[in-house]
Amino acid sequence: MNTQRREQPVDESERGEETEYSVVVNHEEQYSIWPARRAAPEGWRETEVRGTKAECLAHIREVWTDMRPLSVRERVRESA
Repeated sequence: MNTQRREQPVDESERGEETEYSVVVNHEEQYSIWPARRAAPEGWRETEVRGTKAECLAHIREVWTDMRPLSVRERVRESA
């Protein structure tokens, strides 16, 4: 039995202005948006933020102020 999770690509109907999105984040604290009606892709978890594409992207601009992956930020901090 194959237990691997296979993600279906986002289709064009999920890209419209009326689509509700969820802000997702990965283990490196990198952010993205994902259609809210779908489970977050493997390696990502949902945050509590949902809304239009514009609202979600505005939230990401506000909270993701350091684009470096978490592992890089931690190495820099350790070497300081």
